[in-house]
Amino acid sequence: MATPIIETDNLHLFYGQKEALKGINLSFQEKGISALIGPSGCGKSTFLRSLNRMNDLIDGVTITGNVLFKDQNIYAPGEDIVALRKQVGMVFQQPNPFPFSIYENVVYGLRLAGVRDKQVLDEAVENSLKQAAIWDEVKDDLHKNALALSGGQQQRICIARVLAVSPDVLLLDEPTSALDPVSSHVIEETLLKLRYDYTIIMVTHNLQQASRIADRTAFFLQGELIEVNDTKTMFMEPARQETQDYISGRFG
Repeated sequence: MATPIIETDNLHLFYGQKEALKGINLSFQEKGISALIGPSGCGKSTFLRSLNRMNDLIDGVTITGNVLFKDQNIYAPGEDIVALRKQVGMVFQQPNPFPFSIYENVVYGLRLAGVRDKQVLDEAVENSLKQAAIWDEVKDDLHKNALALSGGQQQRICIARVLAVSPDVLLLDEPTSALDPVSSHVIEETLLKLRYDYTIIMVTHNLQQASRIADRTAFFLQGELIEVNDTKTMFMEPARQETQDYISGRFG
């Protein structure tokens, strides 16, 4: 079997004294969509944020174990976190475009990296907005403030902003939970196209969404990884009673 692009080995995470992740061993192959499901507070978003060291921003967090990205431990001393987050990009629950133009939102990461060539920037904007399925809606308004867009459009701008720096992995923390059903559907359709080019790891509360678009699903409960399998098997024939109870709505 191919080497996973991301793999966690006995990952523990503490907020102060509270253990939020209890020895998670989970790997992700290149390409496709993996969904992380479980009730609120089960550790799925904490786990997701550990994959590009977003938890570093929280005081009092202690992490043990390894997270390997392309066989390199991202928590090793001297790791370049900026370079890591370029390769392992993140889209949050609430759309968070910057308060400037659509164009400047998309090229933000490229400008930070020192790219100045207008042709390169223009091409990146067009390609990223096309990949994020919003080019046709905004191509004549690229200098409009991104905050003037609808919530669903803003979220696709945020996806385009991550794609512009050519990541390998896309982390999505409940990317449609703040959106209406129509916008959610558009984002889902977008992700289904992107799964052929990127490794997508997505936290979702929406079990129907996971069953619709994920290739693999992992179920978390109280900081533990209970079960992981291909999505169809997970929903039709879960191996663990806890998974069955959650999927059938007995708790969560």
